[in-house]
Amino acid sequence: MQMLYDSESFVVVHMLADAVEPAVLPGTAVDSGAAPVPRLARHGFEIVDKRSGKEVYLDGSWAEMFQQQILAWQRNTPTQEEVEEALDRYTGLAQNPVIVH
Repeated sequence: MQMLYDSESFVVVHMLADAVEPAVLPGTAVDSGAAPVPRLARHGFEIVDKRSGKEVYLDGSWAEMFQQQILAWQRNTPTQEEVEEALDRYTGLAQNPVIVH
């Protein structure tokens, strides 16, 4: 997990696919020498709207589109207002309330 952005209105976290399990074929014994493989091969992004207390998790094609946005920001260095405006477009997708564990 990597924090990408934190402001008074939003938090953006990049969730990396770092969970691994041993490579085992169904019906075979566990081989302790087997190379680990990712359980979840995809990454995603969590966007928290602090104003509403809701979050959205982007994965799959949504995550790929958001990754393109991040790459564009790295090339063009937007203002905070431009970043917040872009993040605000995702708030309509945010349906899950943020729950502190």
